[in-house]
Amino acid sequence: MKNTFIALLILCSISTYAQTESTKNPLSISGYVETYYAYDFGNPDNHNRPGFAYSHSRHNEVNLNLGFVKLAYNTDNIRTNIALMTGTYANANLAAEPGVLRGIYEANAGVKISKKKNVWVDAGIFASHIGFESAIGKDCWNLTRSILADNSPYYESGVKVSYTSDDAKWFVSGLILNGWQRIQRVDGNNTPAFGHQLTFKPNSKMTFNSSSFVGSDSPDRTRQMRYFHNFYGQFQLHKKLGLTAGFDIGTQQKSKGSTDYNTWYSPVIIAKYTPSDKISIAARGEYYSDANGVIIATGTTNGFKTFGYSLNVDYNIASNVVWRIEGRGFSSKDNIFTLENQASTQNYFVTTALAISF
Repeated sequence: MKNTFIALLILCSISTYAQTESTKNPLSISGYVETYYAYDFGNPDNHNRPGFAYSHSRHNEVNLNLGFVKLAYNTDNIRTNIALMTGTYANANLAAEPGVLRGIYEANAGVKISKKKNVWVDAGIFASHIGFESAIGKDCWNLTRSILADNSPYYESGVKVSYTSDDAKWFVSGLILNGWQRIQRVDGNNTPAFGHQLTFKPNSKMTFNSSSFVGSDSPDRTRQMRYFHNFYGQFQLHKKLGLTAGFDIGTQQKSKGSTDYNTWYSPVIIAKYTPSDKISIAARGEYYSDANGVIIATGTTNGFKTFGYSLNVDYNIASNVVWRIEGRGFSSKDNIFTLENQASTQNYFVTTALAISF
């Protein structure tokens, strides 16, 4: 952690110097800090919220979900980004990575390979190409992440080739990856993973996206192939009302070489109402089914079959500062939660957060 903060200071110093140069300088610096407090009515003694929650995961304490400083270098045909982070998001999501990699939010470099078209090859550590929610809370309609977002990759490492059409309506990319939310490969795994992303924006009010993952998250000797697809649409129905609908589905071999598969899926719908420039309200309904515990293992009869619902209110203090509060609940088929010191099918919690970007 000490080394991370030293590196952050170095990045800040480099960028500060760069900004004193000509405005043509391609170096830029940005950052993000999101502090939060969550209270889980299950009142866990270890202060950890349920194991499938990887963002805002600590109970009854003021904490930092995500803080990072990013240095970027962009020209017409070269781009590179490096961002170093800290927070409970990093602790929860990068627990399987070696210590030196746990503080990296992003580190990649790219080259434009066509003189006439917007075609790039990028390599390194990226934000995930899957889903409509990211680790950066201010960019998401809800304060906390959906179950499907928390349990699909937030980040990835590998190589990608991407193309954006001249009218910016189409974006297409193909990826070769080190694994399912992996920087460093699983020991014994030498099988590359693959992915795609296809985004279509017919106009400023609609977005359609299809993303996939094909690969294995286990050593080659026990290889279980995983096939996953995410689809979502975002619609601005009115200048004050937006709607997002998403669906994840995945399947994985029960054993190496097997023709039998375990399947999980999750639909989600979110509505956002913005009555003024300062205030927005978002409501979410979702369901996540993983009967065989491929992604979320419970050890119970029916596995993880859980409905979720939430309501949050955001107040924009300034153009780069937002205060948020959210109430959220889960209802499961089995007793996978704790409530009033007893096993329960229900879980309730409230969260508030302050996010600042620069």
